[in-house]
Amino acid sequence: MRRTLASLAVVVCALTLTSACGGDDGGSASGGTSQQSEAPKTITVTINGNEVTPNGDRIEVDAGQDVELDVTADKPGEIHVHSTPEQELPYKAGKSTLTITTLDQPGTVDVEVHDLDKVIVQLEVH
Repeated sequence: MRRTLASLAVVVCALTLTSACGGDDGGSASGGTSQQSEAPKTITVTINGNEVTPNGDRIEVDAGQDVELDVTADKPGEIHVHSTPEQELPYKAGKSTLTITTLDQPGTVDVEVHDLDKVIVQLEVH
């Protein structure tokens, strides 16, 4: 009986150490790399007069994923991102590409046209 319990204890310890080492190496290497290499989410935005498209759509993004806004506007302005930290992204008349970064905290982030006080999208960060 003692011999069986001792053998069982050795096997359990060996399995615990093996799985702990494998879990640490795989988790940190793949976790950090996937967020850094993930392609940005691209959203096409049109601002014409007082009209904004999209208009309040909810879009899912992964934590750490950048978001690119391809903006076409009839006049210059500013997009406000209610993230932590908040971001203010100026755009010019014509075409602009703006990048939203540091979306690391899960939750909903409003992106609005600052001058028109209209929500473009709500980013659902997971």
